[in-house]
Amino acid sequence: MGKGQLSSVKKSEGGFSLMETVIALLVVALIAVVASTSFLSYAPKYRLLSAVRKVHSRLNYARYKAIFEGKKVRLKFESNGYTVEKYDEDRKEWKRETRSILEGVTIQANNNPVFHPQGTVSNLASIIISNSWGKYRVTLAISGRIKVTQL
Repeated sequence: MGKGQLSSVKKSEGGFSLMETVIALLVVALIAVVASTSFLSYAPKYRLLSAVRKVHSRLNYARYKAIFEGKKVRLKFESNGYTVEKYDEDRKEWKRETRSILEGVTIQANNNPVFHPQGTVSNLASIIISNSWGKYRVTLAISGRIKVTQL
């Protein structure tokens, strides 16, 4: 290889041109836009499924809390969440323990179930959890059994 050939190789290894960099950035931006719109269309589905799991879990929690602590525990439903309350026998009133907001869903409940120390439940409940993606019903039997159904 002569001196002229070697110097021409070194000059072409200088890096990317401005045009190549701009095109690469445009391709990356396009991929990001497509991925974000695709992700946003799935968000309601995952919010709904997450809310159903949380309500199911919290109903089980309330039942076992009533059994282990020997006190009544109630789940009080609102349009966007629920509150766990424990009954204070001395004051004859419900005391709030925790409150949870479930974003992106609407909750409709026909009752606020009360779990007793024996593991049973009064104020049987049918809870509808819905959003733009779909709708689920969570039903609670007198035995404390919880059933989830997609509507």
